[in-house]
Amino acid sequence: MSDEEKVKGPASYFPSIEKKYGQPIAHWMDVLAKAGPTKHSELVNYLKTNHGMGHGHANALVAWFLAKK
Repeated sequence: MSDEEKVKGPASYFPSIEKKYGQPIAHWMDVLAKAGPTKHSELVNYLKTNHGMGHGHANALVAWFLAKK
C-alpha cells in the first residue's frame, strides 16, 4: 500500500479496534448511538468505563461517530 492509499485519521485505528475488542466498527457505532450523551468527552468516557476501551481507541470511534452525525 502506498502512502497515498493509507487510511488516515480515526479510521486508521479501526483494524486494531476490531482485532482487540472482537467487534466490527458497525457494532461500536450502534453502541454510541444508544449511549445517549452527545458530548465527545462523555462518549469517550462511556466507552472506557463500560467497555474497557483504551482512550485512543475510544477517541477515534467517537470522533468518527460524531463526524457522521
